[in-house]
Amino acid sequence: MDAKNVGDLQALLNLYKQDPTLLRAKQLSFLRDSLESMGDTISGFQRIEAFPLRLNKDEGKPPEQLTSEESDLEVDDEGVIKPDDDDPQEMGDENMEVTNDMKSKADQKKEDAVAALESGELQKAIDLFTEAIKLNPQSSLLYASRASVFVKMQKPNAAIRDCNKASELNPDGAQAYKWRGKAYMLLGHWEKAAEDLALACIWDYDEDTNALLKEVQPRALRMIEHHTKYKRKHTLKKIQKIQDTLNWIKNILEEQDKTQREESTWQWMTRTCRRYFDFFMAIMDPRIILAWLDVTWNPGNISKYRDNHKFMKFIGQVD
Repeated sequence: MDAKNVGDLQALLNLYKQDPTLLRAKQLSFLRDSLESMGDTISGFQRIEAFPLRLNKDEGKPPEQLTSEESDLEVDDEGVIKPDDDDPQEMGDENMEVTNDMKSKADQKKEDAVAALESGELQKAIDLFTEAIKLNPQSSLLYASRASVFVKMQKPNAAIRDCNKASELNPDGAQAYKWRGKAYMLLGHWEKAAEDLALACIWDYDEDTNALLKEVQPRALRMIEHHTKYKRKHTLKKIQKIQDTLNWIKNILEEQDKTQREESTWQWMTRTCRRYFDFFMAIMDPRIILAWLDVTWNPGNISKYRDNHKFMKFIGQVD
């Protein structure tokens, strides 16, 4: 076997030892499927949403409102900045036919941009990379290069937009994941940063990116463990709510039994039929009980049963 291939394989194994959940990545599905087809079990693969791969354009979205239980985690926000809200930068037309002359001019613009960057003229570098992208919009490296400048300018959302475009053009390009990971670090999105930095190391390992990954992983894992703990507590609350409702039904039945013993059979039957006829008819219908359990477990599902008059009437009796 070629020595370089052996080295690449060893680097991948080292990354896997650091974080077994890397095999969840879409790009490594071929390796995961091969291992599973041989009956192998992959350590860490079943961890709940440990590092799900995200390649969607979700930069700039406002975070979901957290409950007091969710927000009690002490997050290390050192180095985190406020998100940039500039208008989206200009993108090239990837469907445009690019000639060799256009590619040459784009390469020259890229060299000029690198020179401007080295001299500290960040905005000039952005403008030159933009001109290069217009000439050759099919180059993922140009988008990744412009993203690197946006990161230096502390404009993470702009960098993420460029990296998203670069990863669309070349899903195996390490630079897009590297700079997007750094942009997520600026925003404090530790889980996403860990995903991207890990993928960057897989496609093109370097010590700088691996050092950033080691820095981000503890924060990402704390976030994951906290969210998992919250989900568990939320589930227990739902179960308790169901148990309370079942206890309520049990108390009704016990009260009916007591009334039956104290009153005459006819009086009890008359009162029961008048007060609980619809209730018992609903209980005898398994579809009503299944629907009730579904709504109790997830109240949002009540919309599925609004046209069911019998169920809605039953809900009114229970709640």
